[in-house]
Amino acid sequence: MVIDLQRGSNISTEQSPGSDPAALTQAGHAVAAVALGCILVSGFLGNLLVLLVFSRFPGLRTPVSLLLINISVSDMLVCLFGTPLSFAASVRGRWLTGPHGCRWYGFCNALFGVVSLVSLSLLSYERHSALFSSIQSYSSQYRRARLAVAVSWLYSLAWTLPPLLGWSSYGPEGPGTICSVQWQQRSGSARSYVICLFIFCLLLPLLLMFFCYGRILLAVRGVETRGSRTNQSPAEWREGRVLLMVTAMVTSYLLCWMPYGVVAIFASFGRPGMVSPAATLVPSLLAKTSTALNPIIYVLLNDQFSRCFYYMTRCGSEPPPFPVQPSSTRCEWPPFLPTEEQNLPQDALTPRNEAHREP
Repeated sequence: MVIDLQRGSNISTEQSPGSDPAALTQAGHAVAAVALGCILVSGFLGNLLVLLVFSRFPGLRTPVSLLLINISVSDMLVCLFGTPLSFAASVRGRWLTGPHGCRWYGFCNALFGVVSLVSLSLLSYERHSALFSSIQSYSSQYRRARLAVAVSWLYSLAWTLPPLLGWSSYGPEGPGTICSVQWQQRSGSARSYVICLFIFCLLLPLLLMFFCYGRILLAVRGVETRGSRTNQSPAEWREGRVLLMVTAMVTSYLLCWMPYGVVAIFASFGRPGMVSPAATLVPSLLAKTSTALNPIIYVLLNDQFSRCFYYMTRCGSEPPPFPVQPSSTRCEWPPFLPTEEQNLPQDALTPRNEAHREP
């Protein structure tokens, strides 16, 4: 009877004999709790500030920015519905909300994570299209951006609902303080799901990012080399900034998500016990850091957004370094002020016009 009660109180021993919380020491649980606490606080505050800036400055809400807002929303939802549960479990050293809470946690983290990944790849495609496609009306760009946001959620639901319906399953992972897709299952159904998830939700978005950002870099470098021979310093600065942003985007994607995908593949197809429960915790923590890194890399590196953020924190202390609406009492930009991403194609594909350059 005592043994049954102990098993009933610990989801990891009930559902996954290979996931033993004892495999991680108390110090290890404490380190994981500190890391998750930092990710929770920084991710929540960072994405909250991003959404506040977008809400206060309507001029930033361009078609491309809708995908940035979508990324911040999905990351914020992870911070609200996922990370607190794993943080509490790490503090106590065991999962606390039972099998149903474990499945909810696994589904929410998978859903919002895939939304973020797909949105990042669609963002690269939108920037690529803005540079190489014919000029479209603003309304058509907004329609396409809204469609991209809807596609990111529908695509994510299509790949994260199956474990709730019998194609693989959600359950405890690693030391028993986190839950996700059951990578350790050896059935043909579970393995086929892992392969499809790796290909369609991790590898293909990465390849799309490489293709789109690679072409953007080549185009920017070629145009700046031909058109800026008499003003090489600004050209080099713009090229360096684009290179920095692209490098940061791809590096963040690889650092946060590829270790998790590789460990999942090894856990599914490697020999049993090849990946220890404690070893799976590090890739999971890296994947969760994306909620804190995305606000910095994908938004704060935007020059206009940075100036809006700075002025919002110092609103009223000095005149703004950019135009504001005469009747506005809030620190707003004109409602259709283009973002840095839109200025780049204009600079690259049309002659320079000093009257329309960013202030």
